[in-house]
Amino acid sequence: MLRTIDLRGRDLSTATLLAAVPRAQAARAEALSAAADIVADVRGRGEVALREQAARFDGVRDHEIRVPAAHFDDALERLDPGVRAALDEAIRRVRIASAAQVPASQITELGPGARVEQRWQPVRRAGVYVPGGKAVYPSSVVMNVVPAQVAGVGEVALASPPQAEFGGRVHPDILAAAKLLGITEVYAMGGAGAVAAYAYGVATLGLEPVDVVTGPGNNFVAAAKRAVGGVVGTDSEAGATEILIVADEHADATLAAVDLISQAEHDEQASAVLVTWSEPFGAAVRAVVEERVDATRNGIRARTALEGPQSAIVLVDDRAAATAFSNAYAPEHLELHLEDPRPEDFVNAGAVFVGAHSPVSLGDYLAGSNHVLPTGGQARYASGLSASTFLRPQQVISYDREALRTVERDIVALADAEALPAHGEAVTARFAGREG
Repeated sequence: MLRTIDLRGRDLSTATLLAAVPRAQAARAEALSAAADIVADVRGRGEVALREQAARFDGVRDHEIRVPAAHFDDALERLDPGVRAALDEAIRRVRIASAAQVPASQITELGPGARVEQRWQPVRRAGVYVPGGKAVYPSSVVMNVVPAQVAGVGEVALASPPQAEFGGRVHPDILAAAKLLGITEVYAMGGAGAVAAYAYGVATLGLEPVDVVTGPGNNFVAAAKRAVGGVVGTDSEAGATEILIVADEHADATLAAVDLISQAEHDEQASAVLVTWSEPFGAAVRAVVEERVDATRNGIRARTALEGPQSAIVLVDDRAAATAFSNAYAPEHLELHLEDPRPEDFVNAGAVFVGAHSPVSLGDYLAGSNHVLPTGGQARYASGLSASTFLRPQQVISYDREALRTVERDIVALADAEALPAHGEAVTARFAGREG
């Protein structure tokens, strides 16, 4: 249970830290190969491939892939009132936080008659994915759809795996959440196949290709996004979940332990890592994890994740080493259980949760932040899902005649220097023999 990685007394260069980071590399490589095959199959055979994949992965046959309107109404009618109230509140909070992510247009005047406008254009069509394998995630409907709506996306489609338990329908809680948000285009299809269907379209289902694919999932979903890169835009590869806790000797071992378990229950490939410079604290956390993990409903799954190569207790010399390790790991979720947290030092993380009363579970549901976040170290260069995921910065240039004349000579000089004289001629032609 939770192996130990002891980095004390070592020279922790960036290369050393990256090599020491616990990852399930073999599982990721396997997922990438399998996902590429699934994507190619859907591209080539469309609905036929999707139905074969539903039978193979979901145990479902002859289901309605495009969800009819009656399914939405039935799901909302049956939704537990407490769950509906929680979803309404999550929608409200995520909508407020997402609105803050939309940049305002900016106009820059570079001189009289010389103007450049920076504006943000939403994509026309987005395809969002909501997992539904080992667990059901109506919260992911909120996290995907609300930012797209706030960004101004005109068409939002949603996909989630068909459920054998519900006769091949999408899970009713997911459909109810979609109904609350006004989403009417939903497909009962899962995993890498759904990502492929979004990228290439499926004519027999009336599914048109999208411009951007977003959403969390397992390693196969994350790998499928990589396989369709360049065909459509994607958010970060939000694969099997990760939690990294940085804690000192003053932290509460029970709280650290339950937070590690909370993320480990997602999937057998989930990563749960504790970094500390207090060996007694690490031992205390391990003991609590061992005591509590089998008592939780998904204990078998959580134990598998906690015993996997992707999970560990990492011992370091001091706070500086813990910070360096965290920034090298670049976790999806980072919790700081520190007397002096200084979150500004932890620059690489999908989301940072500060203090004993800010667990990852808060961000999963009701913090107002988004829970679709980069995994696998991508937080070093990628961000979580937000309204900006669905926006493209676009420059609008407007110069009048005199403004262009002021830079004519400089344009010609640079065009000649680059041996592209026609570039300069395109400017001088606007003035030669022409009246103002």
